[in-house]
Amino acid sequence: MRILILGGTGFLGPHLVDQALARGWDVTTFNRGKTDPKRLAADRYQSVRQLKGDRDPKKGEGLKALEELAAEMRKSGEKFDAVIDNSSYFPRVTKASAELLAPVTQMYQLVSTISVWMDNSIAPDESTPVATIEDETVEQITGMTYGPLKALCEKAAEAACPGKACIVRPGLIVGPGDDSCRFTYWPIRIARGGKVLAPRAAKPDDVRVQFIDVRDLAAFQLKLVEDGHHGTYIANGPVGPLTMEEMLAGIKGAVSNAVEFVWVDEAFLMENQVQPWMGLPLWIPQDPSTAGAGRANISKALAHGLACRPLAETARDTIADFEATKADRPADFAWGSGRAPGISPEREADLLKLWSDR
Repeated sequence: MRILILGGTGFLGPHLVDQALARGWDVTTFNRGKTDPKRLAADRYQSVRQLKGDRDPKKGEGLKALEELAAEMRKSGEKFDAVIDNSSYFPRVTKASAELLAPVTQMYQLVSTISVWMDNSIAPDESTPVATIEDETVEQITGMTYGPLKALCEKAAEAACPGKACIVRPGLIVGPGDDSCRFTYWPIRIARGGKVLAPRAAKPDDVRVQFIDVRDLAAFQLKLVEDGHHGTYIANGPVGPLTMEEMLAGIKGAVSNAVEFVWVDEAFLMENQVQPWMGLPLWIPQDPSTAGAGRANISKALAHGLACRPLAETARDTIADFEATKADRPADFAWGSGRAPGISPEREADLLKLWSDR
């Protein structure tokens, strides 16, 4: 297979490159060369054709390198089996690359997001209507614009590549290389051992969490390319339902230190200004407005080759990667700070004492 990856040096990109090369595929990348310039300079990437430029045609040389490549391929009659677009955030930018590359590719695979649905009260599937935004030209990412803009990027790709578009909507992407540290908070905190503050809903069995290991997402994307599947897919995991309590227990089983979970009521956390999702990652308070959270229907993706590795493997590898990349993190990295989600050890100790006294 011959593929072009728009991106390739961030979080998902390197896993796609590694897995494609392991399959013996011909890989070309297009990026600014800023995120991790040393990575693709390694000996094992010498077979990768690396093009430099900017996704935004208005910045620097823009798409010049891609324009030259597309002209070469049109002249020779060659085509990519797929263009994998990992870095679309604004429809104008997606439109530019998709229209340019449509004549020279069999598939345009866009990595979107499960956040195209802003309504968490329902469990979505691929047919659920996506969110909209009044000003479709806005180019500022916020909690209110991210999902609708991604939905517009999907629309732009489908318009430019009719019959060739493949839309992949992942949930929270986790595992080695995850700089967001949202899922990472839990394996690192649990590995530290001791009493661990954990959120408890009024009906714990009704609470669901979903996420996907970045390596499983990359493998699924390449599987779609290999099999020639177009259309839209929710790429999330695990295969079966998973509660917050089950997730934390599963991570606990992957570490060796003694751990005691202290289950704290959601109301107490809210009273003490612990923020959902970022204050305690993956925690979303139980409420009718969030009844669909963690319940996205992934049956279509499973039927087309999505496979999810065991939680314990993701947890162990996340811990190992976090320890191995200490030197790469900012000097002021700290849990619960502007640099990372979660709560600091000091804040956790204070909350545990308040809970105990109460």
